[in-house]
Amino acid sequence: MASGMATARALAIFAATSFFAMLACVQTAGGENYTFMKDAVHAPQVSYYDYIVVGGGTAGCPLAATLSQRFRVLLLERGGSPYDDERIGNMTSFADTLSDTSPLSPAQRFVSEDGVINSRPRVLGGGSCINAGFYTRASDEYVRGLGWDLEATTAAYRWVEDVVAFQPELGPWQAALRRGLLEIGVVPDNGFTYDHILGTKVGGSIFDAQGRRHTAADLLRYSRPDGIDVFLRARVARILFARKGGKPVARGVVYHDSRGGTHMAFLNLGARNEIILSAGALGSPQLLMLSGVGPADHLRSFGITLVLNQSAVGQGMSDNPMNAIYVPSPSPVEVSLIQVVGITEVGSYIEGAGGANWGIRRSGSGADNQPRNFGMFSPQTGQLATVPPKQRTPEAIARAAEAMSQLDDAAFRGGFILEKILGPLSSGHFELRIFYPFVNPSVTFNYFFYSEDLLRCVFGFLFIERVIQSLAFFNFTYSYFSVESFFIFSAFFPVNLLPRHVNDSFSL
Repeated sequence: MASGMATARALAIFAATSFFAMLACVQTAGGENYTFMKDAVHAPQVSYYDYIVVGGGTAGCPLAATLSQRFRVLLLERGGSPYDDERIGNMTSFADTLSDTSPLSPAQRFVSEDGVINSRPRVLGGGSCINAGFYTRASDEYVRGLGWDLEATTAAYRWVEDVVAFQPELGPWQAALRRGLLEIGVVPDNGFTYDHILGTKVGGSIFDAQGRRHTAADLLRYSRPDGIDVFLRARVARILFARKGGKPVARGVVYHDSRGGTHMAFLNLGARNEIILSAGALGSPQLLMLSGVGPADHLRSFGITLVLNQSAVGQGMSDNPMNAIYVPSPSPVEVSLIQVVGITEVGSYIEGAGGANWGIRRSGSGADNQPRNFGMFSPQTGQLATVPPKQRTPEAIARAAEAMSQLDDAAFRGGFILEKILGPLSSGHFELRIFYPFVNPSVTFNYFFYSEDLLRCVFGFLFIERVIQSLAFFNFTYSYFSVESFFIFSAFFPVNLLPRHVNDSFSL
């Protein structure tokens, strides 16, 4: 296995064009030439490496870069390059990728069996290309609890921070949120820090002062060019196993390029050589199951040859519930993503995002006749959308966009205060839908199975209510709007497929 330092580096971040168009063999990233990054159509049919890393996200990129210093490494990413999609790098286009449901989108939408709309990253850099860009370290207690070396882990964080983390400059909305959290007692004031500690802090951001996103793909600049190959749009179909002493041993992978070509990559002989799955919470267990590792009965029901009966594969799937309140504002609100966080003693995190007009288009449909995009309010987004998910036909989206285009800009002026919880305690499971690696699996998260999760969400909303009522937020609220009206306003947005209860607007 890789060294402790390599493992820590791999875990140090938390938080296109057509399939056939990317033929160039040289990619530019932050002024550097990634000569080792190519489209998978250029991959050899058979190749050999010391390490094969499946999934070029926030774990795969730093891990592959680190291992390449001493070994020959193959990094396979099913998506394209973040440097080819202008939306990824621009903060004001944050919502555009999430509302893009095309096969080329860097965000692959899926709906859990609970009825909640979500997105999987499908791009080199993983979730750091489509999330809100908040950067934090884990707490010292968390690091010690995992048995990691604290000094090595801290050094690994700095290794990452030198490339992707920045101190944000707070605008009026974020500054008001910070003052409001301190005013209601979310203390102490920890100032700017990457550390995870109780109280109110300004955290790191992977957006720089110009609003440009820096992703885990940027960490590939640490690679030894002769020690790594990165293939994009390389969709791994299965892991190849051999038997050694009666036990299965992973020896290679089969993957397909965007033209349907089949490629195989094998490990060089060596006791320490490995295939590393870093394909995300859904991609990694899905690939294991498709390769014959998982619950025996489930795999046999799909006609999959059993390699190893491992009932834990697909279990313990959890998703942190996020609840947001939209606050219409009489004052202009800057466009910003998560910069300030209040970490409370009850396990609720309070955050804010400013500027409801992320990615808004006021000038009409583009040449591709796509409907106007109204950021987080876009009819097609699935966040604070104005069209219910089951009714999002192209015609319904176009009608809603046209109606919204008649509204005054002031209708979209405001920001969000949101809460998340530590954990959660509730978890579910994962199952295959079909014997095919490129279709979303069936995932159940069992939100709020444990009442403690729901209780912490309620506590989070109570904190939000007090922030909205604080003196610090006076300039960002209408005097004739009650906090209850904010809750009612937000509760009626059709954000998922969950059934509504009659008391939704009246009871936290």
